[in-house]
Amino acid sequence: MLKLSKKVEYGLIAMRHIAAAQSVSSAKEISDRYGISHGLVAKVLQKLAKAGLIVSQQGVNGGYTLARRAADISITNVINAIEGTSSEGIVQCLTANDAICSIYDNCTIKNPLGKIQHNLHQVFNTMKVSEIV
Repeated sequence: MLKLSKKVEYGLIAMRHIAAAQSVSSAKEISDRYGISHGLVAKVLQKLAKAGLIVSQQGVNGGYTLARRAADISITNVINAIEGTSSEGIVQCLTANDAICSIYDNCTIKNPLGKIQHNLHQVFNTMKVSEIV
């Protein structure tokens, strides 16, 4: 079954928290609230900031805020910020390099699975952070 990585899960939790708080949120606040390793939350937040999804504010009352409205940030944006953009498919034959599949020409399930992959991409592209707040 398709499964998001823990880093992506934590990224979505952090984005949801920051969006719901509507104020500056720190890595410590997020890690304490959800029982997630502070170091892991900090790394995920750095990736989200580097991707331009959140903005870091330095200082005593520092932390993170959304870089733009939650309604303008897709779940795909969050996934790509953490995992990087990828051409991987849900099965081998749906990758950018179909030559790695030994039965590609005779495969009877690549088209139905391609539809599933397309639908997953559509859901992740159209679903916004505001919908999980």
